[in-house]
Amino acid sequence: MSLKKFNPRSVILLAFMLAVAAIRVLLSWQPDISPMSNFTPLAAIALFGGAYFTKNTKAYFFPLITLWLGDIVLNKLVFYHEWRLLYDGWYWTYGSFALMVLTGKLMIKKANVANVGLSAIVATFIHWLGTSPACLLIKGSMYPRTFNGWITSLIAAIPYEWNMLVSTLIFCGVLFGGFELLQRRYSSLQPAV
Repeated sequence: MSLKKFNPRSVILLAFMLAVAAIRVLLSWQPDISPMSNFTPLAAIALFGGAYFTKNTKAYFFPLITLWLGDIVLNKLVFYHEWRLLYDGWYWTYGSFALMVLTGKLMIKKANVANVGLSAIVATFIHWLGTSPACLLIKGSMYPRTFNGWITSLIAAIPYEWNMLVSTLIFCGVLFGGFELLQRRYSSLQPAV
């Protein structure tokens, strides 16, 4: 019986994601809405995982577990001041991020500025439209449960989605650019054939 040769690719990809996820926690350390609200690397992590993990289990599991672990920490330290595993409307957020992973898988066959940039725009629209139902459906929503309430929530979200787009482009540059440079330098990081 032969042992599989160790491939550091998955470990390095996960390390990149966790390092950027730690930045998410630091950027979110604001108890109130601020100009930095929604400036987060999460969409970039989802696109990165979708683009580089060849196995679907890793492509979806690692970005979603990174989101979940960060949420647990932020629920305790910033938002609710208690350990919460999930929050109201979590399924809209996590479903949106799963779609972002799929976007990375489908749109970023080759990591270049055009593919990554277009994917960042698509991911932002997924977040904007995918998480907006939670604004209407969770208990205590500030928007009426009507079509006009939904449109109002979408309009109110535009500054936050702008922050998400800018941060996604920046963090995609860090993640994709950094990993592409490492892949060129170290052949062991190339995908297994």
